[in-house]
Amino acid sequence: MQKKLVIFDLDGTLLYTVPDIAAATNQALAACGYPVHSEKEIASYIGNGINKLFERALPENARSQEEVLRVRSLFLPYYGEHCADMTRPFYGIPELLAAICRRGIKVAVASNKYHPATVKLMQHFFPEIPFCAVFGEREGVPRKPEPAIVWDILRVAGISVSGDGRESVLYIGDSGVDMQTAANAGIEAIAVTWGCRTREELASCSPAYIVDRPEQIADILFNGSFGMCRDGGSHPTHADASSLRDSI
Repeated sequence: MQKKLVIFDLDGTLLYTVPDIAAATNQALAACGYPVHSEKEIASYIGNGINKLFERALPENARSQEEVLRVRSLFLPYYGEHCADMTRPFYGIPELLAAICRRGIKVAVASNKYHPATVKLMQHFFPEIPFCAVFGEREGVPRKPEPAIVWDILRVAGISVSGDGRESVLYIGDSGVDMQTAANAGIEAIAVTWGCRTREELASCSPAYIVDRPEQIADILFNGSFGMCRDGGSHPTHADASSLRDSI
């Protein structure tokens, strides 16, 4: 079925955000007298929301709700000011988003990043992209992998949550949380390998496809072809970033 809506995760899918998240997290931890972490360690903590990030970053004997909230209170103003300092779109993502929109397919963002930062980053890096919905973590709405954020996006996009409606939606993310979100919502998913998780972890979640480059998503959406097997085995692909700009 032709897709009418593509939902993207943010961190590790659209944007490489690890350096700014790590800097803000370490600034908050150090201010509270706790050890700091490498960017690689911080990357492994991302994906389940801001409070879970701090819970994982804190020493085991300091993971109380009170301490999580204390670190959060220092993280938020720093990250709010510096969230775009080192963050960058992944190669080919701006072209992919523009190409999807030119085809008349709606695009949206579903993130476990707290909502104000999610909106700010999308406006900063993709001001020309007419997202139909941009949702981050919001009070009273269960985080991914619960499908509530997907249902909210479908309602805004005017797409039924019934079987036929869900078949017209594609979810794209870089983590097991994303793949489980798609499964819980009953929609097809593509896993991307340029984020923070390994191919093995992604394959264990049984996505419809695993891709290594944004142009392979265009192959799936526009051409009904694909340069990568569903099991991750390589095959030739002829699309490239210039084809996204020039011929789609």
